Amino acid sequence: MTQGRLSKFSASLTAVLIAALSVTAVASAHTGEWAKFNYCPSTTAGVRKCLQAVTSGGEIVLGKKTVPIVHPVTLQGGFSAENEETGISTMFAATNGETLTKAAQAVPGGLLGIVPPEGSPPLVKALSAFFFENGLTGVNATLELAKPASEIQISQINLVSQEGVAMKLPVKVHLENPFLGKSCYIGSSTSPIIWNLTTGTTSPPAPNKPLAGFGGLLEFKEEAQIAQINGSKLVDNAWSAPSANGCGGILSFLVNPIINSQIGLPAAAGTNTSILNNTITIALAEQVNLH
Repeated sequence: MTQGRLSKFSASLTAVLIAALSVTAVASAHTGEWAKFNYCPSTTAGVRKCLQAVTSGGEIVLGKKTVPIVHPVTLQGGFSAENEETGISTMFAATNGETLTKAAQAVPGGLLGIVPPEGSPPLVKALSAFFFENGLTGVNATLELAKPASEIQISQINLVSQEGVAMKLPVKVHLENPFLGKSCYIGSSTSPIIWNLTTGTTSPPAPNKPLAGFGGLLEFKEEAQIAQINGSKLVDNAWSAPSANGCGGILSFLVNPIINSQIGLPAAAGTNTSILNNTITIALAEQVNLH
């Protein structure tokens, strides 16, 4: 068997194993590994499986800004059985209202956008952070859902086979700083940023180059009733981003253009990148109900 065929066979086998999670269980409280699904709407009609995907690393490149993911972000809830024609499942919102948890990430250089040159001594980096990323000049970027959870699409087959779109995610970015007010966003419910994330290799327009994701390594827990995919890498560098809006409150007509100029917005497809390093955990809803 050739390497290519072996890889596809392995990915297909992984998908089958996830789909055929054991159906035997002993009733107990939501503790231990099962606590990951505390906010899964497992008793809701149409929910086939429960999901928790924790992004603990990676980065977002938005126009001229690169924001590393330092604080974990969790996508959680339930999802439907696969559509027989498309192979796509639809997401169901988490029961606590936080389908995508909000974790603020510091924007390097803060409000003024001053970042020390690459290779600068640690002291220079520390002083730059002190002066330009403090409570007044620092800027946090928080990823939020721009559409209802039902707009999120998942393909388990594409996730493990490293081909096609594994997850379609509509998002917006909340920029937070005392001078920007509470409503400074890039993207909105009417003009969302759409990520078509893949574990395969992207085909972006220039100047971006193809970027490789990774399907991760499968691990079974709780007597094969929970499937955990470790080291998954979801990527997309073919998306576009709209202009910022709502920045500066009543002075937004002055502040919005400044933010757009500094970040490079609107940012055309081929100038942005999302890299999400994940640990993905899945279990059948009926098993979650028993635990």
